[in-house]
Amino acid sequence: MTDLLYTEKELVHSLREYIKAEESKLAEVKSWAKKLDDQTRVSTSDPEGYLAHPVNAYKFMKRLNTEWSQLESLVLQNPSDGFISNMTAHRQYFPDQDDETGAAKALMRLQDTYRLDSEAFSKGKLPGMHSNAMLSVDDCFDMGKTAYNDADYYHAVLWLQQSLKQLDAGEEVVVSKADILDYLSYSVYQMGDLPRAIELTRRLVAIDPSHQRAGGNLRYFERLLLKEQNEEEEKKPAQPASEEPIQLGTYNRPKDHLPEREIYEALCRGEGIKMTEAKRSRLFCRYHDGRRNPRLLLKPMKEEDEWDSPHIVRYQEALSDYEIEKIKEMAKPRLARATVRDPKTGMLTTANYRVSKSAWLEEEDGPVIARVNQRIQDITGLSVDTAELLQVANYGVGGQYEPHFDFSRRPFDSNLKVDGNRLATFLNYKDEPDAFKRLGTGNRVATFLNYMSDVEAGGATVFPDFGAVIRPKKGTAVFWYNLFKSGEGDYRTRHAACPVLVGSKWVSNKWIHERGQEFRRPCGLTEVD
Repeated sequence: MTDLLYTEKELVHSLREYIKAEESKLAEVKSWAKKLDDQTRVSTSDPEGYLAHPVNAYKFMKRLNTEWSQLESLVLQNPSDGFISNMTAHRQYFPDQDDETGAAKALMRLQDTYRLDSEAFSKGKLPGMHSNAMLSVDDCFDMGKTAYNDADYYHAVLWLQQSLKQLDAGEEVVVSKADILDYLSYSVYQMGDLPRAIELTRRLVAIDPSHQRAGGNLRYFERLLLKEQNEEEEKKPAQPASEEPIQLGTYNRPKDHLPEREIYEALCRGEGIKMTEAKRSRLFCRYHDGRRNPRLLLKPMKEEDEWDSPHIVRYQEALSDYEIEKIKEMAKPRLARATVRDPKTGMLTTANYRVSKSAWLEEEDGPVIARVNQRIQDITGLSVDTAELLQVANYGVGGQYEPHFDFSRRPFDSNLKVDGNRLATFLNYKDEPDAFKRLGTGNRVATFLNYMSDVEAGGATVFPDFGAVIRPKKGTAVFWYNLFKSGEGDYRTRHAACPVLVGSKWVSNKWIHERGQEFRRPCGLTEVD
């Protein structure tokens, strides 16, 4: 996206050359150029800062996918070889409709996780910052329409209501008030609020008496409301539509597939953290030389406890700035939508609960990768010969990875001694015993996670089971075991990457497997050692 900002600027320059050739015929195109010129001047003055704001990122995707396409059609009415050839050459790199829809859903994801109302978003007000990145009436309408088309009426109501509010405040618009009321009234009906749906539909009929659906919808809604009232055992007077404006909290957010959704999102907001003074007193920092590893004797690692049980540690200065930039440089051309393993088929596929781009790097890609792999082996004392390749991931606007396990689950062993809560946890998740069978290296015994950027807001790593929050810090790494010494999975290590609210999050991780660790981490005396 950063590169595309400069591409957009180049296209604006090409457009200006075209205007010079046919200025008298293309007054409308000239107005497009002025608007785009202003936008690219701001965006390219500080590309990283500009794209760090999720509203800018969404509008940028929308601009490239929708507005430039409209402009292309306009120019084709009076073809200009120079501009069209330039546009065509770059168009293949532009985001498509799926990207624009994904960016819209990312804003909604941030809205839910961090409890931000639509008005705050539309005015660029995010926690701890204020920006000139604002959403217009048409932007809010498109957000609402995206949700509507996905049958997500909860978010449709929030964004269509904001669009209507800004329109009533006198903003210049392209969309008509009738269109907003049409989508809004039906969405409110889908949320079960018949009185308000009737009130909104009446407003629509008053504006456009000949509207194709409004009259029929109004009669249908009124019949439904009357039927509901008649079916009540105790006849109560009809309740008028609420005069309170629709806002965050007016309607209940629908439940979804994630059992710990509320706990997970609360941790992302910094709420519900279970770090007590007693627990903090058991956390220490130390110099770690990898059991007198020759490569760490003269410069041991600075190791800090992040959590006591399960034991999670952070290593300071795990990666240098040079190493981070080289890893990012190698990964960028290979970045592709991150995948997860389907527990039913065992095949890799994309999923809405993991939104990031990732790439895999091997030692042959450069000496930096070999050096990082060796350092991970030295620090952990575990062999990386059977580990997976170094995975590099970039979480952009709204990027996240919802609660998940790094290890594959095997069928529950009824002889395993766990308490009632742990037993419920074991039985709550699907088995995927063959997830790593083709690798022949056993399960993922441990995770080594490098943070390769600071994140302005959001992007924490959270553990819902025990309420831990680990915030990204550039150059540091965190490490934990996914399996007990017996090979049984430690279900407490279910974790998540919170959505990035402001900024861009870069990480790289090494998943270390069981094979090769037999003498480095031998079995314990019990199942949960």
